[in-house]
Amino acid sequence: MDSRFVTPLRAGIAVGGAALLLLYGLAAVSASAGSTALRAPAVSLVALPSLSAQVTAAVNRVRLAHGRQPLTPAAGLKAAALQHSTEMGRDGYFAHDSHDGTAFWKRLQAFYPAPASGCWAVGENLVYAGPELTAAQAIQLWLQSPEHRRNLLDPHWQQLGVAAVQVTGAAGVFGGQTVTVITNDFGARVC
Repeated sequence: MDSRFVTPLRAGIAVGGAALLLLYGLAAVSASAGSTALRAPAVSLVALPSLSAQVTAAVNRVRLAHGRQPLTPAAGLKAAALQHSTEMGRDGYFAHDSHDGTAFWKRLQAFYPAPASGCWAVGENLVYAGPELTAAQAIQLWLQSPEHRRNLLDPHWQQLGVAAVQVTGAAGVFGGQTVTVITNDFGARVC
């Protein structure tokens, strides 16, 4: 594997979560009556295949509008994106690396392995917001961030996988709220 194509610099900024947070009147978790302890709500996750398809189409519209080739869906990248969106929602964190500290590219490599030639590259954009997050809003947020915009428009990408999930009672950084989390994974297997 040519390591120059496997680099965290291809990913959107990990600390970009704050810049990509779009709030829709999310309220803070409150203490239960008669108790000073916070109750942790039950976490419920639902995949949003329609939103995932809308984001995929929107990514390709943006790429075409900027003279880039559209990307083809890749089952491995979609599986990696779904696993990551689900893990972030379930475990209450927002980062490119996995909850156990595994680098994002290693997670992607498990779902989207390098070909025999060794030429391989991956990248990732993440966003989360309130439950009404749309594909257009996600794209707009990514376009406003230089690192995420670079990922969207990188001419080397060939494939993508998108997964959106809605999480009710999302813990950790999500504060027990209902949020929509989108992972957009990019890949290339030919140099």
